[in-house]
Amino acid sequence: MKVLALLPMKAESERVKGKNFRVFGNKPLFRWILDTLYDLEIIDKIVINTDARSILAKKGLLEDDRIIIRDRPLKICGNEVSMNKIINDDINNFDSDIYLMTHTTNPFLSKSSIENAILKFQDALSKEKIDSMFSVNKVQERFYSSSSKALNHDPKNLIPTQNLEPWYKENSNLYLFTKKSFNKTNARIGEKPMMLEMDPLESIDIDTPSDWDYAEAMIKFIKNSSK
Repeated sequence: MKVLALLPMKAESERVKGKNFRVFGNKPLFRWILDTLYDLEIIDKIVINTDARSILAKKGLLEDDRIIIRDRPLKICGNEVSMNKIINDDINNFDSDIYLMTHTTNPFLSKSSIENAILKFQDALSKEKIDSMFSVNKVQERFYSSSSKALNHDPKNLIPTQNLEPWYKENSNLYLFTKKSFNKTNARIGEKPMMLEMDPLESIDIDTPSDWDYAEAMIKFIKNSSK
């Protein structure tokens, strides 16, 4: 099955200015996940849908036989545009049996996790058990609404959090789907999705300044631990 990786990338971001191209560790943030995807033979091509071709060129990234840079149409540029519209633009211009979507803000996502997700998806898809997959983190904590109402536990009967019913948080790390499933829901999550539980470290998503600081601390810790 042909696998196409979708890696959307915009020039600016609202909360961490220029984060996609800012140096993280020893290279621009976008290179972390891009290099990981590029090293995976199971992925045929990588499509970067972007309004930042000139910035990428300055950072040394040009198209080759596996990397396609698609200039994002003006009508789907901007911070208020739904990601599903960008995905729709990609799948209408590039055919594939399977689409894998991830983000530049997921620097710790590993080759093994991505490959295992693709293989698991291919197997379940061939058996018609699912039509899409998305990554999650399991959460077992006590939650309250904005009105201070307990949502998933009884404050009068406190039990260890590990005994609470697990909830699952979509972490925006990894999505797998087909053109057929996307066209049914107009979304990357289809009608018969499978959740893929991720390691908390791998699923770090850099969205705010504090996320950036935390991720930088983690990469320093990992480097020091490997010495």
